Amino acid sequence: MKKVLYAVTLGCALIVSISAQAANKIAVVNVVDIFQQLPEFVTVTQTLENEFRDRTNTLQSMERELKTQIQHLQRDRLTMKESEQLRMEKDILQQREEFNTKARIFEQDNRRRQIEERNKILHKIQNAVQKVANLQGYDLVIDQSAIAYCTKSKDITADVLKQVK
Repeated sequence: MKKVLYAVTLGCALIVSISAQAANKIAVVNVVDIFQQLPEFVTVTQTLENEFRDRTNTLQSMERELKTQIQHLQRDRLTMKESEQLRMEKDILQQREEFNTKARIFEQDNRRRQIEERNKILHKIQNAVQKVANLQGYDLVIDQSAIAYCTKSKDITADVLKQVK
């Protein structure tokens, strides 16, 4: 009986020590904070703005022209001939459709490029997290946004940021 009790006690002690040891190998990282502090974040933002600047200006110009024509139609509607009014309404509808199509394509292209660039940066951060985790002996690294609380001693954000830069 003493041997069984001794074995159970030893087993419980091993389980507690293994779980305590596993808890020491968990770290936390704030990916959003790293992402925003990287110089590449600003560079990518500026690059994308430059890449889409011409299309943005074209869309803004189309929008201003469309608003001007709508205001002209509303202001002069009572003094216009019916045929001229119908022609102008048809032109406005056609321009609005063209604007909406170009705006939708622009948004899709812009969103696709932002996702591509964001994924490049996130991949770089992921590699840095893995490197820091391997160097410091962590088995598990969790994003800070996924947990409610963690001590500062488990936060490896600064180490990952140094590795990425």
